Amino acid sequence: QLKLVESGGGLVQPGGSLRLSCAASGLTLDSYVIGWFRQAPGKEREGVSCISSSDGSSYYADSVKGRFTISRDKTKNTVYLQMNNLKPEDTAVYYCNANYGKNNYWGQGTQVTVSS
Repeated sequence: QLKLVESGGGLVQPGGSLRLSCAASGLTLDSYVIGWFRQAPGKEREGVSCISSSDGSSYYADSVKGRFTISRDKTKNTVYLQMNNLKPEDTAVYYCNANYGKNNYWGQGTQVTVSS
């Protein structure tokens, strides 16, 4: 069964850090472009970061550039999103997405809340 599972969300104070994980079963993430998206209440889902399947190049939304880092661990078939210097506006449900051609998979999401 193809499955993506996000974890690592939680409640953190402004300025704090979290590391989100996207673990896959039934598919090898190496072949997929992996993206992290987020959706805040009342807002549309937006792209946060993605990492290519070929050369490992990455992309970041302007709002997270310099604070978030995406990475892969091939041995664990997992993609991470390291989030530093978190701000209240980062509060959202974070989803990972695996895309390869017509194959497109989503995880169930993990809640990140940044609040004092």
